Amino acid sequence: MTVNVHNIEQQAPKIEFPCRYPIKVMGHAIDGFEQAVIDTVRRHAPEVQEQDVSSRPSAKGNYLSVTIVIEATGQEQLEILFADLKRLTAVKLVL
Repeated sequence: MTVNVHNIEQQAPKIEFPCRYPIKVMGHAIDGFEQAVIDTVRRHAPEVQEQDVSSRPSAKGNYLSVTIVIEATGQEQLEILFADLKRLTAVKLVL
């Protein structure tokens, strides 16, 4: 018996909510970028504390990566949060 792998549907793993969920935002390392990201995330996940946030500049310092771990309550919350983050002008990528 041969299995045709082209017919097997790949499905993303299901996330069980609520759960701790890391969000990584990368963008231009400009004044206020990190705070704008934190403020946006807190509108959707007000429980975010300082220890939930970490950031790292790129090798040349032109970009900044901000990771925030939230208590995600559902897929809709994440979709709206990601859309709001993408509206920030300095943001290049949201993961």
